[in-house]
Amino acid sequence: MSIGLAYELAATIGSTVLDVLPIAVILIGFQVGVLRETIPNLRRVLLGAVYVVLGLSFFLFGLEQALFPLGKAMARQLTDPAFIGAGLEAAQLTWHDYYWTYIFAFAIGFSTTIAEPSLIAVAIKAREVSGGAVGAWGLRIAVALGVALSLAVGTWRIVTGTPLYVYMIVGYVIVVVQTLLAPRMIVPLAYDSGGVTTSTVTVPLVAAMGLGLASNVPGRSALLDGFGLIALASLFPMITVMGYAQVTSWLETRRGSVKLSAARSKGDRSQ
Repeated sequence: MSIGLAYELAATIGSTVLDVLPIAVILIGFQVGVLRETIPNLRRVLLGAVYVVLGLSFFLFGLEQALFPLGKAMARQLTDPAFIGAGLEAAQLTWHDYYWTYIFAFAIGFSTTIAEPSLIAVAIKAREVSGGAVGAWGLRIAVALGVALSLAVGTWRIVTGTPLYVYMIVGYVIVVVQTLLAPRMIVPLAYDSGGVTTSTVTVPLVAAMGLGLASNVPGRSALLDGFGLIALASLFPMITVMGYAQVTSWLETRRGSVKLSAARSKGDRSQ
């Protein structure tokens, strides 16, 4: 490791300690000052705190060194007129010339969400609590499809320059309507699914891709247009999870109606 990288890592560790310190002060303050109890397993707690600081530091350092540059590089390469092959200058390209960007956004959204640790944890708990009524893989795929669609739509929004609030208003109108129609059991889970998608694996690549795309598409501002993908990534999974529940409920109702009709027909023949 070069001296520059070692210095950056040390700075990241120092800033992580400062970030974690208020949490530690609150926990210790309540344990000792409010509950008036000693900290159980103090040695293990201190060792765990060291692991937390080192883990967060290496994670943040890795983001800066790998994922953020990778996302920006992919966005730059996918929007390069030489790659698009349209034979036009950048200013002459239209929204449909960027189709590889939409495909990449969909693919990276789906794959990162499937691998998202927080979503895996929620899906497993949802299966346990519901007694298997909510399938872990079904939920993960529904959420991943929502994030994939959100990133495809979000990159199209950046390319076309349309305002973000239009998508948010329309999306939340759909969410409100689905909330009234979807099975009540799935609604809280759908709302939580929108939050767990924007976590450790998804956010770095999505943010870097949005900023890189806005920086390389002519007429776009990285500040005004580059952000907003994460907001869409939180919105669309709510729609797809409730839609998944609605489709599943409809199929089960239809299957039950078919079985009931078959049973009645059999009874009529026996008479």
